[in-house]
Amino acid sequence: MSLIDVKARRAAKQASRADDPSLAKSKVAKFFGGLALIIVILITLFPIYWMFRTAFSNNRAMFAEPLSLLPVDFTFGPLQRVLGLATPEEAMAEGGSGASINFAQYMLNSIAACTLITVFQVTFSSMAAYAFALLNWKGRDKVFAIFLIALMVPGIFTLLPNFILVKDLGLLNTILGIALPTMFMTPFAIFFLRQFFLGINRSIIEAAVIDGANQWRIFRTIVVPLAWPQIITLAILQFIQYWNDYLWPFLVGQSESSKLLTVGLGIFKSQTPQGNPDWAGLMAGALVAAVPIFILMLVFGRKIVGSIQSSGVK
Repeated sequence: MSLIDVKARRAAKQASRADDPSLAKSKVAKFFGGLALIIVILITLFPIYWMFRTAFSNNRAMFAEPLSLLPVDFTFGPLQRVLGLATPEEAMAEGGSGASINFAQYMLNSIAACTLITVFQVTFSSMAAYAFALLNWKGRDKVFAIFLIALMVPGIFTLLPNFILVKDLGLLNTILGIALPTMFMTPFAIFFLRQFFLGINRSIIEAAVIDGANQWRIFRTIVVPLAWPQIITLAILQFIQYWNDYLWPFLVGQSESSKLLTVGLGIFKSQTPQGNPDWAGLMAGALVAAVPIFILMLVFGRKIVGSIQSSGVK
């Protein structure tokens, strides 16, 4: 076959593809699908960008250019106000109220409370999930059904009983009091890990039993290593959830030694004038508070999605 014949066949194939209506429709669908995806991404990211833009704007000058897409009179003043690094005179010169919070203390309190909740909750929930998924005992499925029902109970209904319990234990205004109601286990954590444990090959467990391993050793040396990505994912999800929690820490932690960062930012907001709020300072506080969450999602985002898919959680 000559080179001319090969080129002629290629040209004929390209012409037939160009005339194929299904191929043209597919290209159009891909184009509009990609365009729709870009629009959704822009809509999703715009509030985050606006937070950055406001956090680095001069609060006084910002009202003169409210629709500017770039920081107005770029400054680090809002961050300095939130961190307590600006004097009242400097804050008021940029349109701030002169208010500040004990940011470092509140940040440490949040890290301590969220870490305490995450470590204990993941530990005990993994044990409970192992019992529900891989152990056979009477009433197992009925007890698990009760746990699933608990998923449908709004958290607001448990605030008063939990508050009375923490008060009677003398744990008000303590990090332990903030962590206590959720530090052992939650229905979601048990359900999340149980779904993965159900997919573990039973022959591995049976082989370990034949070799004389007890349940604790099986759990520690076989199940946990196999489920380690899911356990890490659960820990990250729970840490993020309780990092953003506000109502319960506000009710229980009112002292300086127990206030969490979300509560501190609420106090900072309440200290700004209602008629002329310090929007730049508020966005700077929200930005700094969100930094740990941004880092976690950037580093572990793909693992979280993969673990959720493998666990069957919708």
